[in-house]
Amino acid sequence: MIRTTMTALALCLVPADCDAATAADDGAIVITALRTPVDATQVSSSVTVIDSQALESAQSLALSDVLDRTPSISMVRNGGYGQVTTLRIRGADPAETVMVIDGMRMTDPTTTAGGFDFTHLFTDDIARVEVLRGPQSILWGSDALGGIVNVTTVVPTRPLQADLSVEAGSNQTVDAHGGLGGASSLADWRISGTAFATQGIPTLIGGTQPNGYTRQAASGTVTFHLAPAVSLDLRGYWNSARTSFSDTFSLPSGIYAGDYALNKQWSAYAGLNFALIDGRFKNRLSVQQDQTDNEDLYPLETPPLSFVGHGRTVRFEYQGVLSAARGIDLVFGAEREEQHMRVGSPYDAIQPYELFPEVALTNSVYAEARVSPVQGLTVNGGVRHDHHSQFGGNTVVSAGAVYTPDHGTTLLRASYDQGFKAPSLYQLYSDYGSATLQPERARGWEAGVDRSLFGHAVQLGVVWWERHTTSLIGFAYCPYPVTPSAPPACLLNGFGYYANVAAAQGRGLELTGKARAGHLSADANYAIVVNEDRTPGAPTYGVQLPRVPRHLFNAALGYDLPAGITPGVALRWAGASFDNAASALVLPGYALVDARVEWKGPQGIVVFGRIENIGDKQYQTASGYNAPGRTAYVGVRGHF
Repeated sequence: MIRTTMTALALCLVPADCDAATAADDGAIVITALRTPVDATQVSSSVTVIDSQALESAQSLALSDVLDRTPSISMVRNGGYGQVTTLRIRGADPAETVMVIDGMRMTDPTTTAGGFDFTHLFTDDIARVEVLRGPQSILWGSDALGGIVNVTTVVPTRPLQADLSVEAGSNQTVDAHGGLGGASSLADWRISGTAFATQGIPTLIGGTQPNGYTRQAASGTVTFHLAPAVSLDLRGYWNSARTSFSDTFSLPSGIYAGDYALNKQWSAYAGLNFALIDGRFKNRLSVQQDQTDNEDLYPLETPPLSFVGHGRTVRFEYQGVLSAARGIDLVFGAEREEQHMRVGSPYDAIQPYELFPEVALTNSVYAEARVSPVQGLTVNGGVRHDHHSQFGGNTVVSAGAVYTPDHGTTLLRASYDQGFKAPSLYQLYSDYGSATLQPERARGWEAGVDRSLFGHAVQLGVVWWERHTTSLIGFAYCPYPVTPSAPPACLLNGFGYYANVAAAQGRGLELTGKARAGHLSADANYAIVVNEDRTPGAPTYGVQLPRVPRHLFNAALGYDLPAGITPGVALRWAGASFDNAASALVLPGYALVDARVEWKGPQGIVVFGRIENIGDKQYQTASGYNAPGRTAYVGVRGHF
């Protein structure tokens, strides 16, 4: 088991599907991000699987640090732990990555683009992560223009089992996690809790005061086996965090203002699972509610409360999976999503702190077929229709194929997908919003080859992808001085507003390799990510979009020594990128080297340690914000 901090908790399609997420009976890797377990040799999209062993070997506290080392993913963090963290898959906007936890799609209406907030997602209870790159809109919603991060949490397999982990290190960082659970013929259950605290680092360049971060979280789940083919799942999660940060205006005075943000999140889920026709027709009915409350406070200002936001998402779902015949599987369903947002600030010129309620409703239906007409060939195709309360109906389609002529040693993949993303409530109705925004639309395709050598001891892959996006939503700055003809948001805040960029074009190459020889293991990936503004006549036409490095490279090497000792080293290199849409400021590239070691002791005890950024490289993923220098951590974990 591994550690995780989750902003929500949900459910697999049926309990057996969660158990099947690790491997099929013949040892083949199974992908659950397709809403039903599918052998990896039948998946037409590019996918990276990170199992529990890889998660533990990485020793990362934040899941974003693990994802940052997978192909074509770049991370931006405005400081240390707890500061705003965003991920881009193949250069797509952070809100175009859909987060799925135990089979459920998660969103946060309080974020600017309405996507998932990776800031507070750690690795406490995560057993497995799948990253599907490219548009994945049919099954998970049209917002999935960049891809999907699919997380599977720990499922108890014994009558009683427990785990405990504690680690500490640089910047007075301490993390502790514990979990207890059990499985029986009547019910499977699990509870867990986490506490994390760090003194942190100065968030802003030039700052001298560390900006700390603390969080506490708890979760619980129980699955009642009501009948041989019927089960009821109940899940809940709670998280509370306090993040300190420095305001730029307090730095010249030399006085630390003590600015901080409060974040509270809770989630509740109930799902009924039942199977018909001898188990060939699986059904799920579920309801879920997620709520997020945010406050930003500046103690030296009057008034001290600068922002307050409340977001709530309610989802109702039905999903069916039908094995119609041998080699023919159908997945279909209907969903209703209700997003609610209330935000306020003292800077509202009309009614300061007035929490105007805003609502967006989306009703959806979808269906996908996966057919294997001949041995080695799998073809998939699907359609999804969403009806948004403000923007009306939209239909997207997908198609793909994967072929293996030699039982999985060689895989040829190709896929085409479309996507649609309505503007978020914040982009529409906040002080920076614009009611004239139009939905984003995207289409993309990819083609690739995977090849295993020497009895799967060496695995190689290459993928070429392209994506075209229209009406991409970005942040535009107000003219100075602000005139009466300026956009309405400028008259309210004088700073900026959200606007549509006419078009963006992305394309790239992904190379992956993994090898195991005796006690030595190695893996690496290299990606070229070209994501350019293609707005006709714009001064930035043909220029790379901000905070998207064109070149990304990752490598890791490990060796199993006697007595259960495993040392390892990892390299992360990111090329230069622009900091903003005007391409006026370049963020230099950087290379980071980490070292790790663990010792597997008796009775399931593991002692581990790592040094991150050994060279103490000073770098920025966002202009004006520090990144952690050299840090060191030691810890112990056990499974009982």
